[in-house]
Amino acid sequence: MDLGGTWRAIDADEALRRSYAEPDFDDDGWGGLNVPGHWRSSPDFASSNGPVLARRRFDAPAPFADRRIWLTFDGLFYQSDVWLDGSYLGDTEGYFFPHTFEVTEHLRDRGEHVLATELTCAPQDDRTSKRNLTGVFQHWDCFDPDWNPGGIWRPVRLHETGPVRIVRLRVLCTEASAESAALSFRAILDASEASTVELRAFVVGVDGVILNEATEEHTLAAGENRVEWRIGIDQPPLWWPHALGAANLVDVAVEVRLLDRSEPSDSRTVRTGLRKIALTNWIASVNGERLFLKGTNQGPNRMALGEATGAELERDVALAKDAGLDLLRLHAHVNRPETYAAADAAGMLLWQDLPLQWAYARSTRKQAVRQAREAVDLLAHHPSIALWCAHNEPISLDIEPGAPIDVGAAARKTVSGMVLPSWNKTVLDSSLRRALEKADKTRPVIAHSGIPTGDSHLYLGWYHNEETDLPRVLSTWPRLSRFVSEFGAQAVPDADEFMEPARWPDLDWDRLGRVHALQKTLFERNGLDPSGYASFDRWRQATQTYQANLIRRHIETLRRIKYRPAGGFAQFCFADGHPAVTWSVLDHERNPKLGYEALAAACAPIIVVADRPDAVYEPGTAVALDVHVVSDRRDPMTALTVRAALAWTGDGHHRAWTGDVPADACVRIGTLQFVVPDAPGPLTLDLSVEGSGVKASNHYECLIAPSA
Repeated sequence: MDLGGTWRAIDADEALRRSYAEPDFDDDGWGGLNVPGHWRSSPDFASSNGPVLARRRFDAPAPFADRRIWLTFDGLFYQSDVWLDGSYLGDTEGYFFPHTFEVTEHLRDRGEHVLATELTCAPQDDRTSKRNLTGVFQHWDCFDPDWNPGGIWRPVRLHETGPVRIVRLRVLCTEASAESAALSFRAILDASEASTVELRAFVVGVDGVILNEATEEHTLAAGENRVEWRIGIDQPPLWWPHALGAANLVDVAVEVRLLDRSEPSDSRTVRTGLRKIALTNWIASVNGERLFLKGTNQGPNRMALGEATGAELERDVALAKDAGLDLLRLHAHVNRPETYAAADAAGMLLWQDLPLQWAYARSTRKQAVRQAREAVDLLAHHPSIALWCAHNEPISLDIEPGAPIDVGAAARKTVSGMVLPSWNKTVLDSSLRRALEKADKTRPVIAHSGIPTGDSHLYLGWYHNEETDLPRVLSTWPRLSRFVSEFGAQAVPDADEFMEPARWPDLDWDRLGRVHALQKTLFERNGLDPSGYASFDRWRQATQTYQANLIRRHIETLRRIKYRPAGGFAQFCFADGHPAVTWSVLDHERNPKLGYEALAAACAPIIVVADRPDAVYEPGTAVALDVHVVSDRRDPMTALTVRAALAWTGDGHHRAWTGDVPADACVRIGTLQFVVPDAPGPLTLDLSVEGSGVKASNHYECLIAPSA
């Protein structure tokens, strides 16, 4: 039974708390609350920070004698106390996993029922010591900081089982090769009384053919019992990322049956894939095949994630695949089930963060470890999940939204937080890493992201340095290039109504900074001061051009050093979850910025690149630019022709090379050497590569200064 719809609700106070859960309480004067949804989306609670009291009346028949009835909340933001017919069922904490209560006896007593809950999602006033494990939903520079995600954001349902219920089912692929694969199972079975059961598990291919099955008998005690077993599959249909092969999926069904019954007491089915993931020095392999990871960070698809449609969630995965990406990093949040199913089907790898971003209070460790295990139970069967990450940037960061950013002070605080020991980085994250490694031994686990000993967050050209400095920085500190998991620049979107462009140049900069993430001081720092543009459209075009150029050149730099030592990258970020000016390449309506086109071009399977020319050359300067072809194809290419064309005012220079490029490689084709002529004005370099069914090009622009 689905218990969604419009619930009756009101902001809590001490008097109401004493009586609101009683069945005969009069709630006629209360407002409406949409379930599933977030309370801020209901007009009666548009500015509420809760707590909110919510009630729902329903009728249900009494269960048969041998049946058990369960009440499940698939998602509650963030804490709640739950009552049924005036009886207290329990409390919940954690937004992304289900919470279940047995209500069998309650439903035997009467036919009319009242389900009541007090919902709490307290604002995190001290953001350097947060208590809610809500990740980006309550602390992020891409969302409205005053937003409250509280609510019953996922479905609420009644469901029935026999005397034995499958409480949890963890399915992990422990082995995968062309010859064989193995799945390990861990089930928690809740028995109403001591009994002996038959446990049956079977693996079914997409064509409906049973690949293997196993049946075992187990003696259960009353209460919860843990059972573990394995199933092997010969000649398995392997799951591959889309760059390497077909994303073959299989269905895994588990049934538990009492020996004296013909029908199952309970059953579960999950869709999974047979594959093996490894990460060595930040170089990934799937089923033994090496893969350079081209990725992006994806936040919640909507700030009110519970109100996104399944089609919207699937579309974002498709748009990432269309851009040539292999990896989506689900940035400091757990997403909706549709996202994981779409990634499984598309062959898109996922970097899964726990919902921890920046600093948390010491009291959260026990709850955080519990939620790490919940994440594994909920998601580990998805073949798309390639990596667990416990915590994004475990530093005490609380920049006032919309306030001018002191880049130097922020950088010093960030660096010290990343280098020096802290409770979050040293204690909390170590506990979370151990919990994830113990729960899932089949995937890589990292304790945190953005710490110099691991992956890198390099915002050259936005927060510090110039965007052209990346090759020099990486050659000086090669370790930083192993995996760059954040980089980018903000750009103004095409869906601009929220910015009120007709007011140009007198936009409400304070509101845009606080509510819509715009960092005006950083635009000014990077040569994009709005006061220098005659119109809003020209400023927008300039910001998008700057972002696109940064994204393309950063990715080309990283792809040129693939495996030496770079294992990949994840640009920041892919798509907005609300109207905002951010680092995204798709706005909140999914209109592409120029950065999306640049991302797709830089992530093409074959690219041709040169050393980055200087912005300005003096006449007479001797220049040598190496030219490379980067291939992510799994087959070698022969007899490719690479052409380079230099052009300046009144003349030019041409070169051509012919040769082979191995599979999955970066090859230096040659060096373009020339002396800069005395021809003030633009100097352009055009590159192209053709052959073996391949055609790619690249373009660079710089200037020749007037002679002294």
